[in-house]
Amino acid sequence: MVLCVLACATTTAAAQVLEIDGSGAVTRHDGPEVTLATGAAPITPPARPERAPNRPRSLDPVDLAAASTGAALSPDLIEAVAWRESQLRAGVVSRAGAIGEMQLMPGTARQLGVDPHVSRQNLSGGAAYLAALLKRYDGDVVRALAAYNAGPGAVDRYGGVPPFKETQAYVAAILDRLSQRAAAAPEGSSR
Repeated sequence: MVLCVLACATTTAAAQVLEIDGSGAVTRHDGPEVTLATGAAPITPPARPERAPNRPRSLDPVDLAAASTGAALSPDLIEAVAWRESQLRAGVVSRAGAIGEMQLMPGTARQLGVDPHVSRQNLSGGAAYLAALLKRYDGDVVRALAAYNAGPGAVDRYGGVPPFKETQAYVAAILDRLSQRAAAAPEGSSR
């Protein structure tokens, strides 16, 4: 008996095994099998549970309004930062230890007096921190966003957005989101 393995290139890796017996008869095996006394039987993996459909994430409007009012910032700015930081996911923790929608570091959350695991406090704390950065940089949104991402020390050291690809992409993504939201807003509305 001769076995021949052929790899098939598709979007996912797959393989076929062709079994050629002494008489030249070819049997094709498309997946894992177990050999039984009655012949080969495919091994079927257990069914995967169906995933819930991806729902667009959004912030609680009441929590967003409270954060916006408390920090005197645009809700769109807060939402854009939370979108870039966590894709608007509550409870997410980064590899660096940043927590929640606004990705607050535990030390920053303590300084702000908020529990970063509670969405409303996470949003309010992040908005307060962003407002403090805006004040520090005389209302310069670009430098404040760069400082939110890379830290004020890096922004001060470089006199603006540091030459870090991550920080440059971060600032650009937030500004792009803000401009898209502004373009989508009905004329005469103030968001």
